[in-house]
Amino acid sequence: MRISELEKIIKNETRRVEKEFTFEEKQANLKPHEVAKYIDHTLLKATSTPLDIETLCKEAKDNNFYAVCINPTYVSLSKEILTDSEVKVATVIGFPLGANTIQTKVYETENSIKDGADELDMVLNIGRLKVQQYDYIYEEIHAISSLTKDAKKLLKVIIETCYLSKEEKIAAVVISKLAGADFVKTSTGFGSGGAELEDVALMNFLAGNEMKVKASGGIRDLETALKMIGCGADRIGTSSGLKIIQESK
Repeated sequence: MRISELEKIIKNETRRVEKEFTFEEKQANLKPHEVAKYIDHTLLKATSTPLDIETLCKEAKDNNFYAVCINPTYVSLSKEILTDSEVKVATVIGFPLGANTIQTKVYETENSIKDGADELDMVLNIGRLKVQQYDYIYEEIHAISSLTKDAKKLLKVIIETCYLSKEEKIAAVVISKLAGADFVKTSTGFGSGGAELEDVALMNFLAGNEMKVKASGGIRDLETALKMIGCGADRIGTSSGLKIIQESK
């Protein structure tokens, strides 16, 4: 897609936000089993061991979480453990900086799909977004979404909201939608900040019916999770899934 076309669409969506978007904090009212189905039970620490991943997967099965989210090296192990369950396997691409080449992200995606990943959470190239290289951002997301759609997998684009201005957040969501992403996701959890309620609401407003929103980063209790869902999050990425579920009972 040409950069001039992308710039025009982003400008129009920015005007629409200025005219129509208002933020109101809301909180969802959900039962424990309903909350569980929003959770991507996450372990992305550099020190994670195979035993840690086995524990994570068991916790996900026992609590009926929607998915586990793990580093690519553990995709095949997680898939093997979760074979007899409904829990999905999500992994990360270009993580956590987003500064890999498109070709590297394509290889990571292909390899993770081969290993059994159901969902791919890809960090977009933040530096190129900030200098408005919108055609590059479109190209990299479209390259990955083409693979995930062919394989009937889901693509979540991590935009790392803590580093972006409001205008950059709008651009990131708009391009992700145009390039075929299934979700936009707030954060890696490794940046200078995590999910904010107003960002989730803004992302949901821009996503419309064509994409969903994943809130992640700093969501450590039930109240925060319910507020994120109330503001438009369709998925919650957290390493505090057990604590959230215990609080909901």
